Formats: sequence, structure tokens, C-alpha cells
Amino acid sequence: MRYLFDRYYSKTATLQERDELFAIIEAGESDHVLSALIQKAWDEMETGQPFFDPNKTNVILNNVLVSGQSLKIPKNYNRKLNWIKVSAAAVVMLFMGIVAYQYVAKRKKTVTHIAVNPQRPHNDALPGSNKAVLTLANGKTITLDDAQNGTLAQQGSTIVKKAANGQLVYNVAALAKTNTAPSINTIATPRGGQYQVILPDGTKVWLNSASSLRFPTRFTGNLRQVEITGEAYFEVTKNAAMPFKVKTNRAEIEVLGTHFNVMAYDDENVMKTTLLEGAVNINSGSFSAKLKPGQQAQIRSSGKNKVVDDIDMEDEIAWKNGIFQFRDAGIDDILRQASRWYDLDIVYKGNTPVREFNGHISRNVKASELLNMLKYAGIELKIEGNKIIVL
Repeated sequence: MRYLFDRYYSKTATLQERDELFAIIEAGESDHVLSALIQKAWDEMETGQPFFDPNKTNVILNNVLVSGQSLKIPKNYNRKLNWIKVSAAAVVMLFMGIVAYQYVAKRKKTVTHIAVNPQRPHNDALPGSNKAVLTLANGKTITLDDAQNGTLAQQGSTIVKKAANGQLVYNVAALAKTNTAPSINTIATPRGGQYQVILPDGTKVWLNSASSLRFPTRFTGNLRQVEITGEAYFEVTKNAAMPFKVKTNRAEIEVLGTHFNVMAYDDENVMKTTLLEGAVNINSGSFSAKLKPGQQAQIRSSGKNKVVDDIDMEDEIAWKNGIFQFRDAGIDDILRQASRWYDLDIVYKGNTPVREFNGHISRNVKASELLNMLKYAGIELKIEGNKIIVL
């Protein structure tokens, strides 16, 4: 545990080492060792200006030390807090990493779908849910979260259904013969929404909030092509005779059959394509690259495009699994994700501190629970109506 803790604390732990450390913490059989390691890390922090409000130190240390287990707080920590000057980066990493685990440990029990149109709590916001609008070729729109399960429409030889699990499924009739061109449909998720689609070829697509997918009701010819905005995770059905292409406003991604994630929001400076399985080709102007699993293509608005190796793939698809995952994330980055998921606008009234955060928390919590983690780290903000105000 000492080895794993040191690796995690120094930000050199692999994904497997982090999982092993969290499993030991969850088991609760080494609480005395964990308490000693946290105490040692606390003692060795660099001196500097007080980072936390002294009135909050008891709450903070209890949150750090109690991770779903009955850990003992060091006897002399109150005395030490009167004179210890802490390093902001070290405290944020320790706090965000260990405190957030109490949410991740219950990941399997998390239910990401909530009641339709729940009342917004006062000065807070409920998490997003399965919400989307389907636009058919004739312009008709169907609000999927309100629609009954079963057949929603028929377009040529394609039946559009809403499954019991909330998926939108396109079924092309077997041996269908038609000379008519396929229709074009669009599914769009609002802020505070997410949805899963099964395309006519069996390809599965998960849409994150504030995203859209434009696709034909059946694939013809020698190419399967779709267009997206926002963020989507794809599990593409293999078909060597008909490659699959994803178009965004910055690049084109071509595959045969693979699993990959595309993050292409207009308000992000970087479009990221992360490959989990198979191979993809990325083309953006003069930039071209072929990705291998574990690699990520970064298409920047500045034109400084590159391929990054050894990406933590779990980080990139955490949203699909109901988790906010932050690795060296700035405050702006965290708040943009919060804005999309909780359908809140961001208002900056002061100078935002330049800090980086590491940690993860369930996307099924209310907005206040996510933002309170930033408050404990010294970021002053509040929720008023449909706004997050950074003071």
C-alpha cells in the first residue's frame, strides 16, 4: 500500500495501480496504514500561504480521511493545522483523488437515468438524464424522453424504435429492395441530456450532452458516413467493404470497425479523437495520422496538431460510464463540463485562480456536490438560478 500510495501521490501510478490502491482502501483492512501515509504526506508538504479557510479544516480532513471507511484522524492534526503551510497543488491532488473515491466505489450501484422533468432544487441543479430530440427527414421532431417505447416511425424500409432501455434503434427490413435514396435523420441532446443510438448497420453510438448525430436511415454504396457535433463514443460494426467515416467541423475520421471517442465541442480549443480498439485514420487539412489503441489525435484551433501516446482511455470515456474524470484539469475545463451536464451558464465575476485538479466523481450527483469539491479547494463560487457564478 505504501508503494501504491507513493506512486499515486507522485502522479506516476498506472491505471492498474490506481485501481489496486482504491480496492485496498475500499476493503478497509489497512486504515491505520492509510492514516499514517496521509499524515506523512501532510507533514512533507511545502511551506507557503494558508490554502484552506481555517474554519473548514476539520471538515476537509474528515473528508480526506473518511473515504467510506472508519479511518482514525491523527491525534495531533488540529495542532499541526495551526502552523502548517500547505502546497496548493499537493492538497488538491490528495483531496480530489481520495475524497472522490467514495463516489467511484459505488459506481456499479449508480443509476444515471432520473425522472423526467424533475423540479430544479433551489440554487442547485439535478444531474442530466436520457434526453434527446429526433428530427426525421420530413422535419417532424420527436422528443425521445417523452415518447412511449415501441415503433416511433417508419422511413422507407427502416423502422425506428425506442427500446425499453431507452435506446433509439434503427432496423432495416431484411431483404429490403428499394431504389429510393435513404432519408437523413438527426438526433440531438440538449445540455443536461445524453442518449444512445443503434444505427442501421448495428453500430452503437453514445451521445454526450449538447451533442448531435446526423446519419442516414440505411447505409448504401461503399461508405457509411455520419456527422457529429459535441462528443460521442462509437462502437463501429465491422464491414471491410464499407468503411465508416465520422465528419466533424475540424476533421474526418475513417474506420473499418473499432471503438473510439470523439470530443469536438465548438467551445473547446482542442478536438480529441481517442482510439480504444482497432485503427482509425484522422485527416484535418494537411494533418494526417493513423492511430493505434491508446493513442489520441489532438486537433487544435491554433493548428498545432499532434498525436499523443499512452492516453488513459478510462479517463476519456468516463462520461459514458457516468463519471466526471479530471486529470490536470483547469477550473475552466471543469466548469464547461458542469455547464453542459447540469444545463447551467457560467458567469465569471473575478479572477479565476490558475490551478489543476485530479479526481473523479459520479455524474449522478447534484451540481452542488461537484462544485463543493472546488469550494473546499478554495474556489469561491455559487449557484444562482440557472447560473454558476465564480466570485
